Amino acid sequence: QVHFYIRVAKNFRNLIESNIHAQYPTAEVREVPDYVNEVPQVVPNKNWNLWGTDFKLTKPDPYPIKTYRWFEEEITGKVLDPSANIIESLSKIGPKQYFWFQLIIAPFGGEEYNTGRDLVAKLTGTAKEPPPGIFMGLLNDLKDVFFGVFKGIAGATVEFEAKKEKAPDQPLEFRLTPGEKDVLKAIEEGVGKSAFKTKMRMIYLGRREAFNKVVVGSFIGGLNQFTDVNLNGFAPDNDSKTFALHLFTEARTRFRQRKILRRYRKRNRDGKTFFLNSSELATVYHFPNMAVVSPSFHKIDNKTAAPPVNLPIG
Repeated sequence: QVHFYIRVAKNFRNLIESNIHAQYPTAEVREVPDYVNEVPQVVPNKNWNLWGTDFKLTKPDPYPIKTYRWFEEEITGKVLDPSANIIESLSKIGPKQYFWFQLIIAPFGGEEYNTGRDLVAKLTGTAKEPPPGIFMGLLNDLKDVFFGVFKGIAGATVEFEAKKEKAPDQPLEFRLTPGEKDVLKAIEEGVGKSAFKTKMRMIYLGRREAFNKVVVGSFIGGLNQFTDVNLNGFAPDNDSKTFALHLFTEARTRFRQRKILRRYRKRNRDGKTFFLNSSELATVYHFPNMAVVSPSFHKIDNKTAAPPVNLPIG
């Protein structure tokens, strides 16, 4: 079965529950034991195996991933839920097999995340070059004088750099290709949204007799839905991936496996992190559309609700 967990401090519980019920009035929110304790403390061992990795972005943070508006059909206007493919891939996992996907987020203010505006200015050609320092200014003046003397001796027209006039640029709409316009629009849309510093990792672990890494490829393939070659996407981080090459491969792989499991249990944010805005996070982590049907996704049959106001008492 597929479960969705939200781990927060206790004083934020009411806030989380109220926001969930605002969008899903019939949802049931329960406090449960930590699911990471359902497996042995030390993996791998003679009975259990593990594969895991952290994720990184394929481009700098301001380039956005594909969000939910990219999954809307042009004709019908129906929004296709990208989580449906991921949930379906996880339905192939058998007993004593676990697949964990973790997002650790922390809010960041606009002052700390301004690289998006810098990138927009660079793409539009409006970025201001920093003024040269005293040393560089003096060096440029000496260079102008030095080359100007030789040009004057040769009879050429001497034109100092300070007197050069920059040719006017063409309008932006003529300088950018259609693809560049789409990229610029997507970046500008994300600049004004709240940004969150994000740690993203996954672990697949289970008993050795049924361990099958094919499910890892299916999951990573599902994440490729959010990738656009002109924008951004997710990719496994080789620095954390549980594999090793050349010397002492078994010992080094085992060390990486136990390291990533320990970090997962402690919700550690060491290693690769990146920024995602609110729309990107909502696209990656959200409760699936009610139309999603999968053997691993069960909806509750009984619902709880407040009693009617006219219910007789006594």
